[in-house]
Amino acid sequence: MSSLHNETAREARRVQQPLMTGDEADARSIAGLAQQAAHCRRCPLWKDATQTVFGEGPENAQLFFVGEQPGDREDLAGKPFVGPAGRLLDEILLEAEIDRRKTYVTNAVKHFKFEPRGKRRIHSKPNTGEVSACRWWLDKELALTKPKIAVALGATAAQGLLGKAVPVLKMRGQTVKREDSLEVFLTVHPSYLLRIRQPADAAAERHRFLDDMRKVKALMTS
Repeated sequence: MSSLHNETAREARRVQQPLMTGDEADARSIAGLAQQAAHCRRCPLWKDATQTVFGEGPENAQLFFVGEQPGDREDLAGKPFVGPAGRLLDEILLEAEIDRRKTYVTNAVKHFKFEPRGKRRIHSKPNTGEVSACRWWLDKELALTKPKIAVALGATAAQGLLGKAVPVLKMRGQTVKREDSLEVFLTVHPSYLLRIRQPADAAAERHRFLDDMRKVKALMTS
């Protein structure tokens, strides 16, 4: 998709869509909530993103995955976890005997934050204010799905779910209970595995992430 096409599409949405902070959203379904989130202006990230990338999955999903934010592929497709990290997640969930189709998958932040470098868009980590602003939508998703377990894929996801920074690498494989009694399982984001250059280290981390998913599977059946 060309940069000119992206800019034209973004400008059309800015003109056609009403400004919205999210405070007036009262949707009673994920589909309705996603429609309202498409107009969200709770933080400035919407200005450069192609579109809101909302969560997807069955409303009765007992397992709820949270990543950091959409990447370049997700931003263009409008769907979460469809890029390289998403494909890796799918592979490992399959090995752990977790059916992704029965899970709900979303991100702590619903718009792609990036820095342009030539023709490329390089991922930029969301800040605390952006995570906090988008937590409103995340809590709405949780309230509608009422999962048994939420999996925080990385530090930003953990911050979105728990409302505070937690040392994910130190607490990896542990669960933390929220005030509403939801169990949050802490692990790394699959993109972390993709950044490891040494094959032996990458294989070891992949196996460790698979072990994490098997722990999640065990928690679901306990």
